[in-house]
Amino acid sequence: MDDRRKFSRILFAASAHIEQTEQTWRTKILDLSLNGALVELPSGYTGQLNTMVTLQFVLPDSDIELQMQAAIVHKTPEHLGLKCVHIDLDSITHLRRIIELNMGDAELLDRELNLLVTPTP
Repeated sequence: MDDRRKFSRILFAASAHIEQTEQTWRTKILDLSLNGALVELPSGYTGQLNTMVTLQFVLPDSDIELQMQAAIVHKTPEHLGLKCVHIDLDSITHLRRIIELNMGDAELLDRELNLLVTPTP
């Protein structure tokens, strides 16, 4: 399979919540990138592609909560692929640090951050 990802993904196991309008579902994060996450499909969740959700999770062994607004860009019977459309400054700062610690390559991460903030033609 041709992997055309622009953002490095790291394995990251954590409990999370997905919110959509007035409903909340428990899920588990499987991997993270600066541009989104792969999560387990929550039991009873029926959202479709391009549905907007909020992904929330707390970093293990801390009280730091990260939150991002995301669009569902991939859905299988087991997983949801989420693309980040908005993330606050505190959350992106913590997310960047998590990814940097797991990648071990600050230059690659800086290039990915530039991709994230530079508009595509």
